[in-house]
Amino acid sequence: MSRYFRAGGLSLWNPSNRVADLFVRTGEAFATLTETPSGLGPVIADEHEIDPDAFAAFVDALTRQYRSSSHVILRSLLEDFLATALVLVDRSGRDLPSLRTTAVLDPRDVSVGVDGIRPHGSLQRLLGLADDHATAMPR
Repeated sequence: MSRYFRAGGLSLWNPSNRVADLFVRTGEAFATLTETPSGLGPVIADEHEIDPDAFAAFVDALTRQYRSSSHVILRSLLEDFLATALVLVDRSGRDLPSLRTTAVLDPRDVSVGVDGIRPHGSLQRLLGLADDHATAMPR
């Protein structure tokens, strides 16, 4: 069994039910982190309707959080969800300004190592993960 993630008539992704459930629940948890609605709709007849503009705004806020954080654990928790979400945003034809801006350290989740404040989230790493995810995401 599987589910479709759609934006209007456009099919964005067709994962298994368990993967779809986990993705939606994770998105809702991260929506509380960004205080932004996820844009992910409930399952109806084996489909999740995505509001592409709301979802893009949510993913943009999450990407900005990832890129501005020096906290290794926070970034690790965000990475795989974001990699999948970036593919969906791309497939919906939306744009993310956070991919083009310079990251500024967010003081809420600073992680300090032996050499001082750890580096921000890597845009190249995130985009590489999204490329990997795209190859494993049937429509």
